[in-house]
Amino acid sequence: MVSSTAQPTTTAPAIEGMENVYTDALANDSGSDDGITQEEKLMRAEEQSFYSASENEAGDDNIWGLLSGVGGNIYEWYDFAVYGLLAPEIGGSFFPDSSKELQLINSFGVYLAAFLMRPLGAIMFGEMGDRILGRKNALVVSIVLITVPSVCMGMLPTYEMWGVAAPILLVILRMMQGLSVGGQLAGSYVLSIEQSSSKTRGFRGSVCDASSVGGFLLASAVTTIVRKCLTEEAVNEWGWRIPFWFSLLLAPCLYYIVRNTEESKFWSERKEQQETEQLIRESEKNENPAIVDLVGSPFRRRQLAGMIGVLSAVASSFYILFLWTPVYLSELRGFMSDADADLLNFCVVGSYIVFILISGKLSDMFPHRMDLVRIGLPGIIIACPCMFGIFESESWYGFLFGQLAFGACLSMVQGCMAAWEVELWMADPSLSFTGVAIGHNVASTLFGGTMPLVATYLYYRADDWADGTDALFPRIIPGLYISVLGCISLYCMSYIVRHPHDVRTGDTKLREAIHQENQKWRKAKKAKKRRREIENQLGPGGAAGVDVWTSPVNSFAFGTGDSQYVPPTTN
Repeated sequence: MVSSTAQPTTTAPAIEGMENVYTDALANDSGSDDGITQEEKLMRAEEQSFYSASENEAGDDNIWGLLSGVGGNIYEWYDFAVYGLLAPEIGGSFFPDSSKELQLINSFGVYLAAFLMRPLGAIMFGEMGDRILGRKNALVVSIVLITVPSVCMGMLPTYEMWGVAAPILLVILRMMQGLSVGGQLAGSYVLSIEQSSSKTRGFRGSVCDASSVGGFLLASAVTTIVRKCLTEEAVNEWGWRIPFWFSLLLAPCLYYIVRNTEESKFWSERKEQQETEQLIRESEKNENPAIVDLVGSPFRRRQLAGMIGVLSAVASSFYILFLWTPVYLSELRGFMSDADADLLNFCVVGSYIVFILISGKLSDMFPHRMDLVRIGLPGIIIACPCMFGIFESESWYGFLFGQLAFGACLSMVQGCMAAWEVELWMADPSLSFTGVAIGHNVASTLFGGTMPLVATYLYYRADDWADGTDALFPRIIPGLYISVLGCISLYCMSYIVRHPHDVRTGDTKLREAIHQENQKWRKAKKAKKRRREIENQLGPGGAAGVDVWTSPVNSFAFGTGDSQYVPPTTN
């Protein structure tokens, strides 16, 4: 019997560049466990390098970096949210020949078109932020890119004026907005967190997320004022353009803030270090785009997939609560007017900002960044379908309580998401912007951008199923969709994604112990299967009536993989 050799341990380098990880993984080939592929060995080496990466000590809690991210998020997400809140009016202006149901679906379809551009924007701005311009300048480009289409949308002729060209131009302008948003939020995350000390990352990240919600709050406030001050006919004809023009007032303030912002010291120091190393080695500059380096690593691919899975529940919950629920209460169920739904949404968004700041502060007090998330995700799974059930009470108290309860659970997850996302990629600053941008925007596109369409489709199908009855279950079906995504997020966070705090809380040792126990279980299962095969070959009592298990001939060890079966002999 040949005993298996334990895999030798190596001291993994920092993950930046992955210079020696591939060589180390190949060198350890002979000592690997049975059944471990080359990619799995490489992933283990990269994971060890990830955990051994040096900590960011350049954070000084610079206030201008935080304000730059906050101002940029409010500005961009205001422009982005206004369209969703004015979806019924825009649908009537650009898709007048459709039914009310199709107008809403077409309007949300244009909303989805902007999300389809966000992954492309993530790749483009990730390359700018990681390899070309830096974090600060990438933010400036994204802000300029969203201003022009917002103003143009406020002046865009309707279908009655330009015919089919009007909705086509609407789609193009929305896609330009999506391209910009693909880099803005990730840039604000990375810049703010890299300038933060380790004890304030959760709170400063929650400020960035709160500013995004603040953009929704500002958009909700402006649309509410427009609908309260103008008649419904005036809003449908021309009043819906006013919120798009309002964005011009924010641009000068934002320019002043960004001008006073410093570049991330963590990124600039690492970039200078890499350039110095290239000069010493007299090597040519790496021409691979950041996206190629990101997806070329098995460990980074797993991190990216896990990140998208975790963010699936966050993105879908955010958009169903703040974008689709006002439409559900007013347009679909008819519980209140559009203006009242906007006013209620304004109150919920304002409360959510407080919730998310508290959650961000709490996340800095837990041993692991994901501890608070593991509390909030089960709450999302339960609270979302319950919210739609409470709506059937047709009470203002029910409307408010249902949304606040769901928002409180969501804030526990989103409060630390900004810090969590950046910390996943902080081991290599030359890829952190790209990693955060792609993971965040792919999740937002797949689960946030599709949410209004999916929720509207589920509502109409469930409405047909209810067939005019007062059955409760069909009404909570959109919420059950969120519950399914919440289960996926919980699984990805627990079993797929890796975080630097795993070392602090002993998660790495626990996973290694589980891995060893799983190996023992697989070997025992293999041995049991081999014994069963031998029993079937020998039949009852063996070929000559000899008990194969007590016979001295049967002295080999089953299940070791190197034993040879010796048939029993008879006299």
